[in-house]
Amino acid sequence: MLMTGFAGLLGILKLLLMGLAAFGLFDAAFRREDAFRAADKQNKVFWLIILGLALVVSYLFSIFSFLPIIGVIASIVYIVDVRPALKQVSGGSGWGRRGSSSDGPYGPYNGGR
Repeated sequence: MLMTGFAGLLGILKLLLMGLAAFGLFDAAFRREDAFRAADKQNKVFWLIILGLALVVSYLFSIFSFLPIIGVIASIVYIVDVRPALKQVSGGSGWGRRGSSSDGPYGPYNGGR
């Protein structure tokens, strides 16, 4: 009974690690290429390959092997270092700019002035 609970805990941990890599992969996929160059953080293709490999490795291998640990480290580096730098350079979320609440279809609404 204890081993069943432990296996369930490892399964949840594996899903969390895959979710972390998937979040990084999708976030990097929606960022602009020039933001990576402006932030001086490798390039977009590099991060897509690294995070894609991290996702595949975390799916295929056990949590206790060496490769998923490297994938988790790469995902954490992207999320805590690269992503904030990209947000700072691009000036927003990167998933489509959100305008002000006073923006109309042709630009900001200035109250009829």
